[in-house]
Amino acid sequence: MGRAAAIAFAREGADVAINYFPTEEPDAQQVIGLIKAEQRKAIALPGDLRNEAFCKDLVTKAVAGLGGLDILVSNAGRQQARSSILDLTSEDFDATMKTNIYAPFWIIQAALPHLQPGSAIIATTSEQAYDPSPDLYDYAQTKAATMNFVKSLAKQLGPRGIRINGVAPGPIWTPLQISGGASQGKVVNFGATAPFGRPGQPAELAGIYVRLAEEDGSYTTGNIYGAGGGQGQP
Repeated sequence: MGRAAAIAFAREGADVAINYFPTEEPDAQQVIGLIKAEQRKAIALPGDLRNEAFCKDLVTKAVAGLGGLDILVSNAGRQQARSSILDLTSEDFDATMKTNIYAPFWIIQAALPHLQPGSAIIATTSEQAYDPSPDLYDYAQTKAATMNFVKSLAKQLGPRGIRINGVAPGPIWTPLQISGGASQGKVVNFGATAPFGRPGQPAELAGIYVRLAEEDGSYTTGNIYGAGGGQGQP
């Protein structure tokens, strides 16, 4: 989803900085190439968002590389399915919280001094925020928290002219599913219960991120926009 959103923003005329794990360098360079193909500036910022110092440095480098900052998209997430809470270690729980909750906190905190009136923050929550699966105990908590920090910060940042909204994907086909985010049985049938009978593709919700950053949405803040393929909320 991050890849699709980055490409969509570039195609709408934005210069883009992206973060990724260093092990994802080949994929990241593909995205960098696609952004540059749109004649836009592309800044590659590899590193681990679970580290506070890196998150702050990430913002500093993004601002320096882009010449400013007016749109912040928080998309990185960790999802690992565990059939029982007894299978969930403290290390697992901590890694999920650091990636999904602490990282956006650190990044938004570092970015705020650079955001001017009219800027937009876009977070990524999930259908798991309001219809949690039994095997995503930790992940679902973080997505409910994300939904609520969007609503809280909208009230806090509104007087500064900064908007914050969220995107809540339903069954979207991403690497999360095949890298431990879903059991093999769920992967095989992923998205089958949606009215479309299939999972969505990242490109099918990338436009929502762009829409939430557009100037003519200047009265839209504190809202969560779904892409659930006809199931669930919001």
